[in-house]
Amino acid sequence: MPVLITPSADLYSAWVEAHSEWGPGAHEDGFGLLPSDDVDSVAGFESWVARLTAASVEGGDGRCSYRWIVEGDRVLGAIALRHGTSDFVQRVGHIGYGIRPSARRRGVATWALGEIIVEAGSAGMSRVLAVCAAENLGSVKTIEHHGGVLESIQDTELGPARRYWIRVGEPGA
Repeated sequence: MPVLITPSADLYSAWVEAHSEWGPGAHEDGFGLLPSDDVDSVAGFESWVARLTAASVEGGDGRCSYRWIVEGDRVLGAIALRHGTSDFVQRVGHIGYGIRPSARRRGVATWALGEIIVEAGSAGMSRVLAVCAAENLGSVKTIEHHGGVLESIQDTELGPARRYWIRVGEPGA
C-alpha cells in the first residue's frame, strides 16, 4: 500500500532508480525538479530536498507542499499541492503529479490525487485546479474520477492542455 511522505534525503537511491526510469529530458511533474537542480550527487540531492522542504513552509502564493508516493522501499512518483492564486498556479494548476512508468495503470495516481485533495481541504482550499496534457487519457480519467469539471482546453507552450476544477470535499474526492 503506498503512502505520501515529505521528500527525504534518506531515499536518495530509491529516488535515483525512479528518476532513471523516466529517461533523459522527460518531465517528472510533482517532484519540483528544476533544470538547475543537481540530483546526481548526494550533496546536490540533499540541497534539492531542502529546497522542497522550504517551499512547503513558505507563506503566500509561493508555498508548495511536495509529497513523494512511496511503497515499501520504492519511490513510485510524486504529487505537489501548489497554494495560492499566482500566475504560475493559474497556468499549471494547484496540483501536479507524476508516476514512474513501471507503477502506472495500478491506480497510484488516482489514490494520490484523492489524498492530496484531502490535504487541500485541510489547508482551507475549497477547490483546486488540475491541468493535464489534452492527450493524456490516464490523467483525464484520474481527474474526472475525483469530480474534475472541464473548464477549457487551451493551447500552451507544451501543446493543448485540459483545465479541470475539482471541488474539495465533493463525492469522488
